[in-house]
Amino acid sequence: MRKKIVAGNWKMNLGFDEGQKLTSEIVNMLKDEEHSGVTAILNPPFVHLYPVKKLIGDTPNLFLGGQNCSDKASGAYTGEIAASMLASFGASYVILGHSERREYFKESNQLLTEKTKQALANGLTPIFCCGEPLDIREAGTHEEYVKNQLTESLFDFSAEEISKLVIAYEPIWAIGTGKTASSNQAQEMHAALRGHFASKYGQEVADNLSILYGGSCNPGNAKEIFSKPDVDGGLIGGASLKSRDFVDIIKSF
Repeated sequence: MRKKIVAGNWKMNLGFDEGQKLTSEIVNMLKDEEHSGVTAILNPPFVHLYPVKKLIGDTPNLFLGGQNCSDKASGAYTGEIAASMLASFGASYVILGHSERREYFKESNQLLTEKTKQALANGLTPIFCCGEPLDIREAGTHEEYVKNQLTESLFDFSAEEISKLVIAYEPIWAIGTGKTASSNQAQEMHAALRGHFASKYGQEVADNLSILYGGSCNPGNAKEIFSKPDVDGGLIGGASLKSRDFVDIIKSF
């Protein structure tokens, strides 16, 4: 049975006190309110990792993740963060290949292969992002485009390694553009990506792979999106900065 996951990506937001307040509120809500054993992940900026981990403590089904890691193991790479460092601070997950990293920092599919290797070598679960911009969606080549991202980055890994990943599909054209991706569009792409993994690694591996939706998910649309058979949760941006919204999304299953 596939794991249901809601991961909060804080991006470059929140100072120390704000991060402590948000984490404390989420921890208390998850302890006090009924929810169905969904895996929840907080992915704060690097400077928050240690204090957030302390607040998470032994909260059931709540984990820590990084927003990125280096493709190098260690060395003279000023400003970079190694996967081993994330693991040493108690992180269990790391987001790789987010659309903002691809667009603003020009991260290539080949670079993301190396980052994925580093994450897996250090016991981290990569939340591997993929998705298409507006021009690709309008051209009708979105499935081919996103499948190519996955093929070039991941298809040299073994089935055992692929089974350790989480995939996050981002319809980049529907994030902050005023355009809306429907739950049916989300299901269509998730099913296509699952089928793509099945074609390379077999149906069993594909059926056990959690695929998250990363397109402006909020408490108002989460229940409908999460009801789709190939949608296993969400990679949440803005709504993860509000404790009530984030917990309500977790409770949408």
